[in-house]
Amino acid sequence: MKLYLPYSNSLTDYKRFVTREVKCGGIGIGGNNPIRLQSMTTTDTMDTKATVAQSIRMIEAGCELVRITAPSLNEAKNLEVIKKELVAAGYNTPLVADIHFTPNAAEHAARIIEKVRVNPGNYADKKKFEEIEYTDAAYEQELERIRQRFTPLVKICKEYGTAMRIGTNHGSLSDRILSRYGDTPLGMVESAFEFLRICEDLNYYNIVISMKASNTQVMV
Repeated sequence: MKLYLPYSNSLTDYKRFVTREVKCGGIGIGGNNPIRLQSMTTTDTMDTKATVAQSIRMIEAGCELVRITAPSLNEAKNLEVIKKELVAAGYNTPLVADIHFTPNAAEHAARIIEKVRVNPGNYADKKKFEEIEYTDAAYEQELERIRQRFTPLVKICKEYGTAMRIGTNHGSLSDRILSRYGDTPLGMVESAFEFLRICEDLNYYNIVISMKASNTQVMV
């Protein structure tokens, strides 16, 4: 029996799916570019010296992008200091700001470094572990609220030429998504698409998409 998967032409023969090229600083991601190597610092972002030192070790080990956490506006502001220190030391590797729950941190970082990563599950929503009954009209109101929250970041990224990673985590889907789609792969996809549709409406396409789940069956 032959197994057909809509996302895979073959389980045995590798064929690359050609995507749109995303520019991140001086490198390209996707398209005909090679697979890029990225890792994330484990230092306190407010500890400039330690973060710069670890970033340099990562770059010299082969990292082509360095991801740094920016959970609040203070860390986002310090990314500018970190970037200046790296440039002064001769390193121009693109930096990625990992944003948690704070749009103001994302909007500040997008003006400074080459890429920001946002999680649709918590960028515009607070997790309360509630199951909510939505009418179609009420759900549309929620989508409009997200649009108002997310649009400023998209416009900043367009203005500054900043790339964006929309990263959906199975473990942090919003109450709204879980209430409408359940704890499902479809919910993960729709969580990303709600944000992607806003980007498309604003003609912003410099986007990398990622999805991850600790449950292997959900991931596949």
